[in-house]
Amino acid sequence: MEPRPPPPVPALFKVALAPLQAFFRLEASSGILLALCAVVAMVWANSPWASSYTGLFDAPLALEVSGFRGAFTFRELINDGLMTLFFFLVGMEIKRELSAGELRTPARAVLPLIAALGGMVVPAGLYLIFNAGTPAASGWAIPMATDIAFSIGCLTLVRSRVSNGLVVFLTALAIFDDIGGIIVIALFYGTGLHVEWLLVAGGMVVAMAVCNRFYVRNGMIYVVLGAALWYAMHHGGIHATLAGVVLGMFIPARSVRRGREVLTELSAYIHRLVEEPEDEAVRGAQILHIEEQLEDIEPPLNRFVHLWHGWVAYGIVPAFALANSGISLEGMSLADLTKPLPLGIIVGLFVGKQVGIFLFTWVAVKLKVSPMPGQARTAQLHGVAVVGGIGFTVALFVATLAFPGQAELLAEAKLGILLGSLLSAVVGYLLLRFGPAPKAVPAV
Repeated sequence: MEPRPPPPVPALFKVALAPLQAFFRLEASSGILLALCAVVAMVWANSPWASSYTGLFDAPLALEVSGFRGAFTFRELINDGLMTLFFFLVGMEIKRELSAGELRTPARAVLPLIAALGGMVVPAGLYLIFNAGTPAASGWAIPMATDIAFSIGCLTLVRSRVSNGLVVFLTALAIFDDIGGIIVIALFYGTGLHVEWLLVAGGMVVAMAVCNRFYVRNGMIYVVLGAALWYAMHHGGIHATLAGVVLGMFIPARSVRRGREVLTELSAYIHRLVEEPEDEAVRGAQILHIEEQLEDIEPPLNRFVHLWHGWVAYGIVPAFALANSGISLEGMSLADLTKPLPLGIIVGLFVGKQVGIFLFTWVAVKLKVSPMPGQARTAQLHGVAVVGGIGFTVALFVATLAFPGQAELLAEAKLGILLGSLLSAVVGYLLLRFGPAPKAVPAV
């Protein structure tokens, strides 16, 4: 008996679903969703229902496993737990770029590395000019971050005005920025080192290296090792979310066999199946064999990135923005923006980022260290440098580490991050939208 075809999808359902599908196909969709969550959080925290916002994210939770009991709030679950998966994705993206992407050779990596150094050093220095010697000095790393989702989303809105070379340049810059942020978090935002737990963490890293060496593809093994590393780092005094980065760097990045070899074997195998009589009893095993052969072509790194990207971009990061962007403006005035902490962040993100990225890149190009990315005009490089001042996700994360238990300073820092990022996004967009068009690149 022929199997019945699935029932048709109702036309009304297709019409309702079409805008949602179009949104998720849009390159800037994750950045738009992130911005929307930040706006919702701000409105919610300053509405008549503000108490429900605080009540939700400060709600106490508890987890008990084999006699071990942990107490935390919903916000801490997001910031210290779910954000580990964000950093896991960051670690895998870094490894992919270093092994097979835009950072795989020194010649490709040198210019975005130089630009990233400028984009970290100058903002941190400007922040300290405003805050050195004050209780807010510990937040010096906040304006160092560039948010990949927001910045690339902003460039997507002016895609016809920006060369592909500049998009790649900003992406690579943001990746180096992430590496710098990870190092800073590990070195300066721990809670005091405990050697015995760090030795346990070292054992987990060795186990991950062994799994990488022997090309282990079972995701559950990495889940167990990652959870154990998180727990060890949490007790060892290093911020536990960085366990995600370490785990991501040990996911195998190369395929077991060459694609042509596998496809040749599969072609012969499928040809034999076509010649054989139909046998539904073994059809499932045959399909499974084909799937296993195809898995040899796709590296585990690519598979895990595809698996987690949607959850992180459209779930975890927006939840983080929703939980951390709700700043109560009650009792605040415009004069509060002139306080050293928010002013230092705003100046660091909007001025420091663009000056550091543009100046360091321009000098490197003039010294012929590397050519101008995408043969871009100087004005376009400046516009991209301004967009690089959108520091949102990692900047908010660093702020929560810099001011634990200091609600007033944390609120001021969040306000500075939101305004500095907004200013960079708007001005960067306008500079690229109404600036000179890209140079015509001659066909080769």
